[in-house]
Order: sequence, then C-alpha cells, then structure tokens
Amino acid sequence: MGDSLRGGRTGHQLPSRRLITLASGTRVQGYRRCMTEKKALVDRSWVPPTCTLPTVEQPLRLAEFDDLFASAVIGVQRVDRMRLRLELRPEPGGAGRAAELMVRETGCCSFFTFTLTATGGQLALEVAVSAEQVGVLDALAARAEGVASPRGRPLGG
Repeated sequence: MGDSLRGGRTGHQLPSRRLITLASGTRVQGYRRCMTEKKALVDRSWVPPTCTLPTVEQPLRLAEFDDLFASAVIGVQRVDRMRLRLELRPEPGGAGRAAELMVRETGCCSFFTFTLTATGGQLALEVAVSAEQVGVLDALAARAEGVASPRGRPLGG
C-alpha cells in the first residue's frame, strides 16, 4: 500500500500533503511547538499581575490583539519610553474594532491610556502607560511588530 501512495510501479511520486489542523471550533490554524514564542497564542508572559481579566479569557484577548495587529496595524513607532504609536489602516471598520477592543482592555488593565486619532486620512492608536508598566508596553510593542501586516511600513522613531 505504501508503494501505491508514492506512485507505485510508475516511479512517479504524488505531492506530499501536510495535514493542517485547526484550533478547536475555529477556522484558525492550530499552533505547533515549533512556532516562535513571540507569536504563541497562549504566551501570557506580558500580562501584568494587575490585570483583572480572568486567566481563562486571557488567551482570547491576546488573540484579539494579534488579529488587530495583523489586520490593521501598518506601522509601529515608539514615541518615548512610556508611549507607543500604532498606525492603523484608515478604515472605519478597523477604527471601530480598535476602539471596542481598547474600551474592553481598559476594563481589566486600567493602567493603559488609549487615544484613537483620525485626521487627514490617517488613523493612529496611541498607547500610554505609567513608568511602572513600561515592561508591559515593551512587550506589547514587540508583539505588534512581530504580528503586524508585512504590507505595512515601519514609522520613524
């Protein structure tokens, strides 16, 4: 049987097929051990202890951030030590989705200050934290840079 799958007597090999698994109940490819830690869905290392979001919901929130970064972020700029600026695609749907996520995020991580600005055909999300939370902002910036759309362009900074 093994020979027949590989083309058997003809000597021709069929193209190998790689099984792609989906995360349970989703259309998202499941994560494998070989994927980088930066993109791991359940990497909670940057979730601060002050976050009040239930632990079971944290991977879902991280996935929401990853989705926003991948679909809407086209530039990442570190304004200063305590501020990060994300340039977003200037689309109404993306602006609404970003705003909705930021409102929910401040419900559990009140140390964040989010400012969404639309002007001159551009859309930007600024994220600010206190000095005590700079590590969280560092991790958020790294995650945004690692997941942001490859069609985006880095901003100066």
